[in-house]
Amino acid sequence: MEKTEDIEVQDGRQSLRRRAGAIALVGAPNVGKSAIFNKLTGAYVVVSNYPGTTVELARGQGTFGWREYEVVDTPGMYSLLPITEEERVARDLLLEEQTLLVLHVVDAKNLDRMLPFTLQLLEAGLPTILVVNILDEAERLGMKIDTELLAQRLGIPVVGTISTTGYGVAQLKRAIAQHRVEGSQAAQFSYSAAIETAVVEIASLLKGEYGISRRAVAALLVQSDESLLELVEKREGRSRAEQIRAICHGLEQALGEPVGYLMAQERRSRAAEMLVDVIQRQDRRQFAVMAWLGRITMHPIYGLPFLFAILYYGLYKMVGVFGAGTLVDFMESQIFERFINPFVNDLVLTYIPYPWLQELLALDYGIITLGLRYAVAIILPIVAVFFFVFAIIEDSGYLPRLALLVDRFFKGIGLNGRAVIPMTLGFGCDTMATMVSRTLETRRERVIATLLLALAIPCSAQLGVVLALLSHNPVSLMIWVGFMVAVFVLIGWLAAQVLPGQRPDFYMEIPPLRVPRISSIIIKTYARVHWYLLEVIPFFVLASVVIWLGNITGFYEVALGFLQPVVEWIGLPAATSSVFLFGFFRRDYGAAGLYDLAVQGALTEAQLVVAAATLTLFVPCIAQFIMMIKERGVRTALAIAGFILPFAFLCGYVLNYILTIVGFGQ
Repeated sequence: MEKTEDIEVQDGRQSLRRRAGAIALVGAPNVGKSAIFNKLTGAYVVVSNYPGTTVELARGQGTFGWREYEVVDTPGMYSLLPITEEERVARDLLLEEQTLLVLHVVDAKNLDRMLPFTLQLLEAGLPTILVVNILDEAERLGMKIDTELLAQRLGIPVVGTISTTGYGVAQLKRAIAQHRVEGSQAAQFSYSAAIETAVVEIASLLKGEYGISRRAVAALLVQSDESLLELVEKREGRSRAEQIRAICHGLEQALGEPVGYLMAQERRSRAAEMLVDVIQRQDRRQFAVMAWLGRITMHPIYGLPFLFAILYYGLYKMVGVFGAGTLVDFMESQIFERFINPFVNDLVLTYIPYPWLQELLALDYGIITLGLRYAVAIILPIVAVFFFVFAIIEDSGYLPRLALLVDRFFKGIGLNGRAVIPMTLGFGCDTMATMVSRTLETRRERVIATLLLALAIPCSAQLGVVLALLSHNPVSLMIWVGFMVAVFVLIGWLAAQVLPGQRPDFYMEIPPLRVPRISSIIIKTYARVHWYLLEVIPFFVLASVVIWLGNITGFYEVALGFLQPVVEWIGLPAATSSVFLFGFFRRDYGAAGLYDLAVQGALTEAQLVVAAATLTLFVPCIAQFIMMIKERGVRTALAIAGFILPFAFLCGYVLNYILTIVGFGQ
């Protein structure tokens, strides 16, 4: 990125604005990088209290000391040696872009574990400012951090911040402006003799440019960074790459232990030396209750009541009963059926003489009376309540604890506890969750997670409708839940047996249990509902237009004719065919159609359970399918969709057969 100077004319006067390039925010997940990014740029990025939120790079503009910078918010990373895909994305930014300044954001409570990464950044020759964030929580735990002493020892600016309140942000902005002018004298760090010799020797062989110092590249190479070695081979040639491989192999043979482990230990020892007298601790017993709750929620037995309470009060009571019941009923019966739909129908029939245009805008399948009614009256209340509840759960710090709680169970289906994040996000929007699945470590895990998201995880709108339809009969709801869990486990287990790969390891940063801030919850809920409606309304309008075209061309009846035998095969009335046809556009659109049929009394209790289960398992919506193609490739996406379509109806047939035998809801 080149440094440029722009001349602007404002109010008849000349003003100088310098564009000085990129600032990269790096650091472990859950340390407040996105919150700092928001404070520096004024741009909004959803800030979540769990790892894996920032998957793609977020970019904004910030002006500090008459200089304008591009500010980049990177995915979470623990070191320059990547393990996950998100760490690779962040490391690639430092290698491939000309980063002018790095803000290393760390959690003040875990400074001893995060400072070794700071040493790596300094070794890489990157101009760095250390941002010690979340000072308020550290102080509550009785920790006092001397940032001035730490700055002297590191040789770089160190700024203490509280990103949620903005404390220290003004000082950070001043440090950014001054740092580019004055530069810094960063502390130097050397490894033990054998490692240091190998690092120096490899660095002398490197001639290309890598975005970071050749010494840092050499340090990564001796730690068996294969992706970086491939890059070195392209830039330095095969002969020199083989020399480097030989040095790395000889070092590991001489030491008898993994070099990466030994180097990490040495960096931790050096960081501990630097933190002597920097952190002072006092006993704060009044916060023992929150710490106790934090431990209990991760316990494999005692943590289950907390999980069931969240599922019952958060999903069932709030989303299913209040959102999909009370709010949807009010929007549906009091707003649309009583006022909007009659008014639109009368207006269209009075002033539009063309029947084909009348049917496009209003009546049974009109854009306004069907598409917008589904989007605003049925979908909006459900997703708004879900995102509100979800914001509370994630801001409290519970999601990482849930990941630890379910890790052993997830290992049985080829995943690990980290996969709970995309799975949980899937209950909000499967499209977003499919994108977040890239945070999983291996391709095998990502494929399994994508399959399960497309098959057995209902989005918030679909889940809310199903909960509303089945909550009147607890037995029906339990049958649906049990059947969906059984399918989830069975397909996950089979996929884990079929797909090759090793059992995944699991690690995750566990934040403290917190009381969420209402302002953050409201902002997140609004941002996510806004994003969801921007995605869902065009699809609902498109579905209404396609159905209208199908009606006037006769294709709609033909499609229903193909679906009716399959629908009747699984024990449902022919009218349900339209629900599955709607589901081809979006599963939540189909769920809204099922809601209409259920309200009309067109289904028995058993048919309602079978329809809800089959529709939940039905093909992914168009947006999710597009995301599957983007993330997993065309062949994998088509294979998943090709499996799900017949499998959903087969499951519907099996469930109907079982319910018929036991005589339930006939």
